[in-house]
Amino acid sequence: MSTGRVAINGCISAERGSAGRFPTREITAHIKARNTGTKAVNVSYEAFFRVVDGGHWVKVGSGRAYVRAGEAIGPVEVGSTTRVCGPVKVEIRVHARADGAAWSGWSPAATKQCQT
Repeated sequence: MSTGRVAINGCISAERGSAGRFPTREITAHIKARNTGTKAVNVSYEAFFRVVDGGHWVKVGSGRAYVRAGEAIGPVEVGSTTRVCGPVKVEIRVHARADGAAWSGWSPAATKQCQT
């Protein structure tokens, strides 16, 4: 059975906040999905976060969406994390799969990809 062709892009948004005297960022992962196939598919997706220097990947969220043939959805919020601001680089990555298919490769998130 063909599940169609689905392209996934990751994107992030970051909003300023504070925890007492400490500045924070609420970092939210989103996905955009585009089904270029001829059949609708259910798409599962996950987002992971880490601090680049010495951090390990932590799941920040997951979900499912129904994507019609030829339709694009998103950005759809996958999950978020709040971080105290500091001189560290952080990454978010997402991957997805259509029902019956293998997980896609990882899509690194970049703020320039998000139009929210």
